[in-house]
Amino acid sequence: MMAYSEDDIALAAEYALGTLDADERAQVETMMAVDTEFTAVVHAWEYRLGVLNQMVGSVEPRPIVWENIQRAIGHSGPQGPLTLPEAAPPPPVAPVVAEQGSVADIWPADNSNVIQLSGRVKRWRNVASFATAAAAALIAMLAMQVYSPDLLPNALRPKLRTQVVEIKTPALPAPPSAQYVAILQGAGGSPAFILTVDAATKNFTVRKVGADAEAGKSFELWLISDRLPQPRSLGVIGGGEFTARSVLSSYDAGTINAATYAVTLEQAGGSPDGKPRLPPVFTGKLIETVPAAPPR
Repeated sequence: MMAYSEDDIALAAEYALGTLDADERAQVETMMAVDTEFTAVVHAWEYRLGVLNQMVGSVEPRPIVWENIQRAIGHSGPQGPLTLPEAAPPPPVAPVVAEQGSVADIWPADNSNVIQLSGRVKRWRNVASFATAAAAALIAMLAMQVYSPDLLPNALRPKLRTQVVEIKTPALPAPPSAQYVAILQGAGGSPAFILTVDAATKNFTVRKVGADAEAGKSFELWLISDRLPQPRSLGVIGGGEFTARSVLSSYDAGTINAATYAVTLEQAGGSPDGKPRLPPVFTGKLIETVPAAPPR
């Protein structure tokens, strides 16, 4: 691509702005007719400046503005005929005779560079002024879009964006379930074991209170119900203070709550065939100690 001077580029920009006089416009159009690359430079400026110009709408001043201007310059009333004062005759000018060998004779004055520089500054000043005004209008429009979008035309208002926000609420704790307790005691009336059953999970815990198994023997817990043909083993009670099991899950709530719970003394490790070998030594029935929470 051909390299162009700053003066040529400024001419192209000012041509796009429409601020050249008739002679300068004719000069640019002649250059465009013979140089396609210079035409591309002009079109590039028209594209850049045209975008800014489209973003700045025209504003018609109110009639009061023109009235204030006329009043400020003293023309608010009816205009009279324009008359110019008579000019005084110019004073006589003495002829100037250049001495032989003067500086003017050796280096004649050449103001072409000064004229070119002045024109270049003027062109770039015009381009810069237009760009500054367009940028200021753009900033003002963006500020109005953020703070006062209702004052803008519909075409310039920002589009509404809908954002869906999902808020997860913490899970509510489960309501407390009903709790049942049975005191397993012998004929003497003193408690030997305390059986606790959770109605929701059907897990049970046996706590040893006052019973000690003989050497080589084990305590085994049984569920006895008229709904079942024979007692069902719930497992051997361990030697520790607490024994927990989850074998009641296969029984319905009615059977669990109405059954009798018994403890027999079996051989070490419990009954070998799933049937009690000796009569029960401790028995008891469940009673509700903690009621179930009402539904929410």
